[in-house]
Amino acid sequence: MKILVVDDDKTTRKLLSLYLKGKGHEVVMAENGLEGIEKVGTENVNLVVTDMNMPYMDGIEFTKNLKGDSSTSSIPIIMVTTEADEEEKKRAYDAGVDDYLVKPTNAEQINSSIKKILKKFFTSGGGGNV
Repeated sequence: MKILVVDDDKTTRKLLSLYLKGKGHEVVMAENGLEGIEKVGTENVNLVVTDMNMPYMDGIEFTKNLKGDSSTSSIPIIMVTTEADEEEKKRAYDAGVDDYLVKPTNAEQINSSIKKILKKFFTSGGGGNV
């Protein structure tokens, strides 16, 4: 599976990439939502892991862009952010994220989220890209 990691923090991108590659996934990285939109357009990604707070285009706008485009609307999105507030979580789900994790997260939380999304998309028939 090809996963796009979108985060403005270089260390976070590298750690997520190392972990996901260790699980056998191919990883593409972007520094912000605008770059993430470009990568989705040029790479055949199956899942996105994104931060919320980024320059140029935040994770909410990035999610709305992907979910609002029929060619990318079925790509599952996991938001991993420092925003623990319930209102921010609601904004993310309203934008279209499929799961929401609060930093700091650990490898098992991310793995569990990916498994949950894969199960949802495989058993519901949705998300042909997964």
